[in-house]
Amino acid sequence: MPSVLQWGLGGVPVKDYLISLFWPTAAGILAALLVLDRAVLDHSLLPSGAQPVVSYRDVVSKATPSVVNIYTAKLVTQRRIPMPNDPLLRRYFGGQVPRQRVERSLGSGVIMTTDGHIITNEHVIADADAIQVALYDGRTAAATVVGADPETDLAVLRIDLPDLTPAEAADPDDIHVGDVVMAIGNPFGFNHSVTQGIISGLGRFGLLLPTYGEYIQTDASIHPGNSGGALVDTEGRLVGINTLIYAGNGTEDAATGINLATPVDVAMFIMEDIVNFGTVVRGWLGVSVELHLRRNDDGSARQALLVSGLAEQGPAARAGLRVGDVIGAINGVEALDGRTAMHQIAQLRPGEVVNLSVERSGQILEMQAIVGSRSSS
Repeated sequence: MPSVLQWGLGGVPVKDYLISLFWPTAAGILAALLVLDRAVLDHSLLPSGAQPVVSYRDVVSKATPSVVNIYTAKLVTQRRIPMPNDPLLRRYFGGQVPRQRVERSLGSGVIMTTDGHIITNEHVIADADAIQVALYDGRTAAATVVGADPETDLAVLRIDLPDLTPAEAADPDDIHVGDVVMAIGNPFGFNHSVTQGIISGLGRFGLLLPTYGEYIQTDASIHPGNSGGALVDTEGRLVGINTLIYAGNGTEDAATGINLATPVDVAMFIMEDIVNFGTVVRGWLGVSVELHLRRNDDGSARQALLVSGLAEQGPAARAGLRVGDVIGAINGVEALDGRTAMHQIAQLRPGEVVNLSVERSGQILEMQAIVGSRSSS
């Protein structure tokens, strides 16, 4: 006689009962997997012309030869007191005996010209007594400093080697939030390491960052040693120069920090000035502004810049601008915030004419100012 375990409800065998119970669920799971498999593998479901990405090796192969590792050495003199109670030592050394040591650091850089010009961060090479550059193909060369710009934390080096591969610069208009990017550099000495992420934000500035700093925010991992390296897009084009990790507390914290890169157009502007003039030449108007809201005829509000201060005999003062004036546009571009206006003026050359649309006592005035330089009045 069959046992209780052999028979289920209503005299149905347990095996048949379990099959009838779980088969609909199993069938549903199988159907879902088939649909998912089709969605993943069927190329017809991708946008027209798009191909599924399985590797970025071609991108890395294109971009990596333009990225270099930078090693610096600095001779540091220290004073120590080996025998503080020795009167003879105190007489001749003040109780201190000088001692020298070599302080080494590392970073990254990007080859920008076939002539050997390399962009890196100023803090990578600051005060270095010797700079050595290592290329992806194994070659090395001593580098000289062409110039540096602490206000953007950028510097230009030069090496004398043939057959260099300059980076291809991306069009700034093609850089968008959400784009996939890769950071290539020398973190902790692991040369030509690659990390991948997306662009998280554009136009980041302020927050105790350098005066003229303007940054791309990315979640591609950047670590000490990545500074000065390349941030590239999925076509291997240079998007920015990896610059810093902002942790909000004045320190670099790779775990919680925000990764920032200098946009490629800013970096190229700085490099061209340093190569051509030995320094960065920035336009200047000699005006301080505050954000101002004014009303349109329909009652809506819009932003403008209220003049809060003028440099005596500066370009803006000589053009007739007054404290209390409201700047509505600069060269036909709406003046929406002081930071953007400062960058706009900074990229003009001394001697150029800048058109200002100014509101004073309810009247709109059109003014022209001759751009000066920050060191001139």
